[in-house]
Amino acid sequence: MGGSRSVGGRSAPARPGRRIPSVRTPRGRRPPGAPRGPRRLYTRAKRAWDRPLTAYYLILGGSLLITVLGLVMVYSASQIKALQSGLAPTYFFRKQLLAAVLGGVLLLVASRTSVRLHRALAYPLLAGSVFLMCLVQIPGIGVAVNGNQNWINLGGPFQMQPSEFGKLALVLWGADLLARKQDKKLLVQWKHLLVPLVPAAFLLLALIMLGGDMGTAIILTAIVFGLLWLAGAPTRLFVGVLGGAAALGALLITTSANRMSRLACIGATDPGPGDQCWQAVHGIYALASGGFFGSGLGASMEKWGELPEPHTDFIFAITGEELGLAGTLSVLALFAALGYAGIRVAGRTEDPFVRYAAGGVTTWITAQAVINIGAVLGLLPIAGVPLPLFSYGGSALLPTMFAIGLLIAFARDEPAARAALAALATRRPVFGRKPAGVRWKTMRRRVKKRPSGER
Repeated sequence: MGGSRSVGGRSAPARPGRRIPSVRTPRGRRPPGAPRGPRRLYTRAKRAWDRPLTAYYLILGGSLLITVLGLVMVYSASQIKALQSGLAPTYFFRKQLLAAVLGGVLLLVASRTSVRLHRALAYPLLAGSVFLMCLVQIPGIGVAVNGNQNWINLGGPFQMQPSEFGKLALVLWGADLLARKQDKKLLVQWKHLLVPLVPAAFLLLALIMLGGDMGTAIILTAIVFGLLWLAGAPTRLFVGVLGGAAALGALLITTSANRMSRLACIGATDPGPGDQCWQAVHGIYALASGGFFGSGLGASMEKWGELPEPHTDFIFAITGEELGLAGTLSVLALFAALGYAGIRVAGRTEDPFVRYAAGGVTTWITAQAVINIGAVLGLLPIAGVPLPLFSYGGSALLPTMFAIGLLIAFARDEPAARAALAALATRRPVFGRKPAGVRWKTMRRRVKKRPSGER
């Protein structure tokens, strides 16, 4: 009834409710049928990749590595620019370091803030961004930089670009709007998909384009398309809105000689008449002279006045010159990991607000990185957008780090990740081992094993 076991060659009944100890494989030996060689490595890597905290660690570690490497490259790329302007060689680095510290505080606050409070911040943040973007157009308050009037002087050497905070505001407000409409089952109607999301986006775009900032307008457009895609917009509606945006963009480009000249510099290998492609060509020169491992940190030649904006829009070119192909591929890998983690967070949640917000932030960061790096490689026109978390600029760094904090908060809020973090906080297991008596499942909470014999 309870089974039998062999004792001294005789069969003896086993005690009910007691498990017969299994034969264990000696340490150091592989159990029969276990995968070997590359297959074993693949299995172990896949198991580690599917753990509940993978997205959390990728977002936190990837964003911090990009920020730290960006600080190093800002210090290297900006010294000559600072000296040419009569400033201390560490001037730009100190400002970026201060912005990174403030951004770290924002990241920590955002990562510890509840989803409900994030949703409550959406409307005040949108209203504040619109108000500040209106102030930019008032003479005496707005400041023009490189021909674009999108800045507000805060006193001394500090300036703020409100359109950068408009990206964050659009993500939070759009995610809250679509989540509430989804709860009411209104997204099946095209008018609820577009109104008031698209009119509000057009208001932000109009205020940005008044200052002439085409690059930021492209990023905002990408965020809107990302939100519509996540909301399940029909293909015909999506194509219609995309076609309208493309027609408007073509009109804005063809009516501006400066934008047409940037478009003509795609793939250029010669500065051209009037050196109109000087920046694009010297960005290629910097990348080409770096080789596989670069000329060494601080040894760039292009930053000595040859390449404009070496510490802002074209910092990726200086990275390629000083750190080589290895350095640029490392930056690309970090952005790819960050993008994958954001998609993973958006795909695994059941909260519509979290899905839209995580998808919007991921679209924002990846689209901006692609546009910046594409311009440096000569594959896209120079749009004047910084590389997220990497280029110099506190106005761009602060809202981006807050957005990274959003992703971290969403990754921590997954049930499996929450259980894993709670177990790590209470038991503090040895690295690489799981707590005794606990089973791991990627998408499930940790469950304690039941005592043997329990039914």
